[in-house]
Amino acid sequence: MEASDWQTEQFEHSRMHLYAVAFRMLGSAAEAEDAVQEAWLRLNHADTRAVENMRGWLTTVVSRICLDALRARQARHEDLTDDWLHVTCDPGPDPEDEVLLADAVGLALLVVLDTLSPPERLAFVLHDMFGMPFEEVAPIVERSPEATRQLASRARRRVRGAREPQLENMAEQRSVVEAFLKASREGDFEALLEVLDPDVVFRVDAGQTGAPIPAFLKGSRAVAERVLTSGRPFARFGRPAIIDGRAGVVVMVPDHVRSMVAFTISGGRVTEVDLTLDPVKLARVRV
Repeated sequence: MEASDWQTEQFEHSRMHLYAVAFRMLGSAAEAEDAVQEAWLRLNHADTRAVENMRGWLTTVVSRICLDALRARQARHEDLTDDWLHVTCDPGPDPEDEVLLADAVGLALLVVLDTLSPPERLAFVLHDMFGMPFEEVAPIVERSPEATRQLASRARRRVRGAREPQLENMAEQRSVVEAFLKASREGDFEALLEVLDPDVVFRVDAGQTGAPIPAFLKGSRAVAERVLTSGRPFARFGRPAIIDGRAGVVVMVPDHVRSMVAFTISGGRVTEVDLTLDPVKLARVRV
């Protein structure tokens, strides 16, 4: 195998890992993809003949790219909340899928991570979330291993202090999502009411170019009526998904994302429904 072929093979084997690191660092699907692509370009221009651990080398490269991006963002005071669209469709209750679901990054954690300084965020993500030794993280953040340990410790305290209470586990949330889909597909108003909390809120993000529809509803009956009136024709195309770490549904018609719904679930019922119809955001969704 030629060196270039070996590099390509190693990169492809590490691609999802690199994307996961970049997404947790940047909180943006689009920027994470850009970081991974930049790592690929750097790999093509680097002499890696002496590299024994290509996965580790690539992780270091993408981490430095992310660190530069975070510093630039900090200088621009950017707010990337609207770009936090990370969708992982769930094709079925396969054990490997359950591991992926459990590893999903929630919006709440991304918000907390965004309050950290770039070195704190990198130290926390690489060590606490990916198990990289401090000795390997230190050169990336240009600190000693002990100073890097302190960075991660400060970040850890802040994350723990802001962590939201645990809701139902993903298996329980999945059953609620499936009940929601079943009632929507069958047009069963009463069954839908059983899934919805009496005070459920329903929000719509149609964007600047989306259809002009009411953006907010409250109450299970009003929400159920909206779902069955507007959503039933598309319910059969819905698939359970993880959206920004929340249980939800992605509607594919036929080969593109038409809409996505993120749920907040508590006590076995849906308390919040966030429907995204904004074509600009949907165009950036990874499925």
